[in-house]
Amino acid sequence: MAERGLTIAEFRRRLSVWFSSRARDLPWRRGVDPYQTWISEVMLQQTRVDQALPYFERFVDAFPDVRALAEAELDEVLLNWEGLGYYGRARNLHLAARQVVRDHGGQIPGTYDGLKQLPGVGDYTASAVGSLAFGLPEAVLDGNVIRVLTRYDAVPDDVGRSPVRRQLRRRAQALLDPTNPGTHNEAMMEVGATVCTPRNPRCAECPIQSGCAAHLVGSQEQYPVKAQKAPVPEVQVAVAVIEREDGRLLVQRRPPSGLLGGLWEFPGGKIEAGESPAEACAREVREELGVEVHPIHEITVIRHAYSHFRIVMSAWSCRLASGVPATTNGEPCLWVTRDQLADFAFPRANRRLIELITQETD
Repeated sequence: MAERGLTIAEFRRRLSVWFSSRARDLPWRRGVDPYQTWISEVMLQQTRVDQALPYFERFVDAFPDVRALAEAELDEVLLNWEGLGYYGRARNLHLAARQVVRDHGGQIPGTYDGLKQLPGVGDYTASAVGSLAFGLPEAVLDGNVIRVLTRYDAVPDDVGRSPVRRQLRRRAQALLDPTNPGTHNEAMMEVGATVCTPRNPRCAECPIQSGCAAHLVGSQEQYPVKAQKAPVPEVQVAVAVIEREDGRLLVQRRPPSGLLGGLWEFPGGKIEAGESPAEACAREVREELGVEVHPIHEITVIRHAYSHFRIVMSAWSCRLASGVPATTNGEPCLWVTRDQLADFAFPRANRRLIELITQETD
């Protein structure tokens, strides 16, 4: 089959030659370790390589193998993940590690179907770990590969649609080098990450540019085609920094499932229509912990963006007026010193607040 001047064999060869000289030196590429491959691929699902690197090194230093991860407490896992976001990834890694130890003798499954049985492992992760660690002939389809393929073939359809994703997966599978699938997949992802970038792609450095339909007519940045995103909603929230006479602060743990599951936070929640931030702060604490607090003054306002919404968080210094704090959902709440706040995993917005209130006492 001709590929606009490239046969499939030549497409594969050029990718391989390019990758052998241009591959970045990344810690999970230094030898074949299924565990490290798995950890890195989960981290890279929602995170750029340069951002993930320090987290990867910290994580595998804390949990050097699947048994160490399985034996750890979830709080410890989340603390070592803190700042990386999308915490469901960490919770699923922890669950999957325990499943690997329980059901597979501590050996990560070496089949596509076996990998997909693990919590949090979908088509992409199973293909990536399977091909890189076990040589399975499974093509990966991540954002980088989608960008390369849609430009290479000038795909005019919305890549958010399931039929288009299936078409791209079939195309990736047809181009895959079955004799060396791991290297081929890494090369495709590397081209997308370092050459076929979203803006200002460096086509002159691309090993397959002579076969690229978009490059031939100069329309690279028109691909991939995506539907227009809906406006990102903004949520107003208020949180209480409740300080006891001995200087300890009250924190509570979120339920293990859902957004930011298992992380610790200062009590609070959404500001309802007609409420002031101080009123919302007192009401939320009453509803969540069964105590009365008096908001004294606003400490700061913090803005933070999540993947699908933004928050504006008003943080209030509060005094406990009456009652003994106890959560209504059964999760723990604790009085901790400012120094102890570093021992718990917090969402990013709460951590920024912690940095501010601990600086005040330095």
